[in-house]
Amino acid sequence: MQTVTEQAESTTRSEGAKLRCLVVDDEPRLRQVLVRLMESDGFACRQAANGVEALEQLQREPATLVLSDLRMPHMDGIELLRQVRARYPDIGVVLISAVAEVEVAVSCLAIGAMDYLTKPFHLEEVRARVAQALEKRRLILENRQHQTMLEDRVAEQARRLEQMFLGSIEMLADALEVKDPYTRGHSARVSRYAAAIARRLAIPAGDVRQIELGGHVHDIGKIGVREAVLNKPGALTEEEYQHIMTHPLVGWRILSPLLRDAPVILNVVRSHHERYDGRGIPDALSGEGIPLEARIAAVADSFDAMTSGRPYRREARMTLAAAVAEVERCAGTQFDPEVVRAFVQAVDAGEIRMPALDDEGAADRPFPSYLRSSEAADR
Repeated sequence: MQTVTEQAESTTRSEGAKLRCLVVDDEPRLRQVLVRLMESDGFACRQAANGVEALEQLQREPATLVLSDLRMPHMDGIELLRQVRARYPDIGVVLISAVAEVEVAVSCLAIGAMDYLTKPFHLEEVRARVAQALEKRRLILENRQHQTMLEDRVAEQARRLEQMFLGSIEMLADALEVKDPYTRGHSARVSRYAAAIARRLAIPAGDVRQIELGGHVHDIGKIGVREAVLNKPGALTEEEYQHIMTHPLVGWRILSPLLRDAPVILNVVRSHHERYDGRGIPDALSGEGIPLEARIAAVADSFDAMTSGRPYRREARMTLAAAVAEVERCAGTQFDPEVVRAFVQAVDAGEIRMPALDDEGAADRPFPSYLRSSEAADR
């Protein structure tokens, strides 16, 4: 026949510790009887005369099991049980009492006792109840471990789904490049600039990541723009301009079903052409009525429009100083002044720099006529 220790051996190995028992009773003779019994079954035992001493012992060295009398001076078994459940939830507690009352036993079990013994008891009965308590404890710990493993698996699956989802979004962005070769370098830089500004504004890291992703796909709606208009080298007619500036709303409609849980990205896509003075598109929002992430993207978008150079562009790209000055000039009309201040700080700190002519391969791509200055980018 297996001893109590052998029955609990697998759980003990997984915990990496020897089974330890704390015997708590104000009668020294009874404590000694229980200690000898538990030691004979392989437990390392300690003793305490009441609940206060027991908690002191547990603070020094937690136990696997507590065998405690119910009625003791200073702190009785019920209060000890409450304290153990609160402080050491992995410890199994078996209460022992000379009072054979069903109500008391039920109350102890409801509080969290693994079992309840009445005096006088037989040693084999103690063995059986302890084995049952340890088995119950093992099942509870295994269930908790399985729950943790399940949560980890769910979290890992969520991460994989997010990666797959982001991959799908990037595929949409790549599809846009086929129509508008300018977009890749522009969107990558807008993404970086917007993230730098957001960090300067002390925006939480999770939202910064969404702003970064929003910058990457902010022009995705250009998939719905006619290629003849998108790649036109000369000036746009009013009709062509109105057509191409539908892209924020088109992009928002494309991504809305996919990004219900990412409103920051959607706000960047829909509102990056809004203006602080209310003369933007598509909703004519103004001031703080424009989502902060969109106000950030507006500055990043326009700055890149001004500083991206093309060999065959009629006018040279702006210098860094000229572009920063232009952004500052438009603070309060086109741009949020607070966002402009954060942008300037990021420039001064070297977090936003003048793009190289071959940055992201952009030098090989035509520069759209509708993005010739900050005002043209957001009129």
